[in-house]
Amino acid sequence: MSAPSRWNVRHEEVHADCKVFRVHKERCHHPLDHREGDFFVLHSGDWVLALPVTEDGRLVMVRQYRFGVRALSTEAPGGVIDPGEDPVVAAARETEEETGFAGGRARLLGTCAPNPAIQRNRCHFVLLEGVRPEGRRAPDEHEEIQVLALSPRAALAQALAEPAQHSLALLALYRLRDVRPDLFA
Repeated sequence: MSAPSRWNVRHEEVHADCKVFRVHKERCHHPLDHREGDFFVLHSGDWVLALPVTEDGRLVMVRQYRFGVRALSTEAPGGVIDPGEDPVVAAARETEEETGFAGGRARLLGTCAPNPAIQRNRCHFVLLEGVRPEGRRAPDEHEEIQVLALSPRAALAQALAEPAQHSLALLALYRLRDVRPDLFA
């Protein structure tokens, strides 16, 4: 069997504007067998998930209501990256806004495509080491956030126990475990 081909986009238009993302309808053409079809792709800004670790090795997490699953979720602080904003800067900003923790040293741990079948954006994972509760919280209008400081091991155990766990937040914890296994000992 031959390798799959890269389809050509013949036409693209906004199908729906949903505030935090837009649905685009794309008319695509296969370059070899000339099949055509309409595909719907979600366009939104890239996201960031921060992994803020305190000086004593606790992981700062947030617990909030998630409308998609209609349940509470414990996860890493994060959000949409502003246009032109560096993911590392966005991670520090989101952490301070959601938790009040700031400072420390930051580094990018990795990037993934949340759902490449239907989404065009990326999610970046950023480690913030040595954060302190010295910032100013500024949650968004509809955010009601509980701030938690857990051992990374407890955070991972809790994430695995939640049936409605945010999959990217779980992946962020696994990335942290790969980079800093000492925190999970």
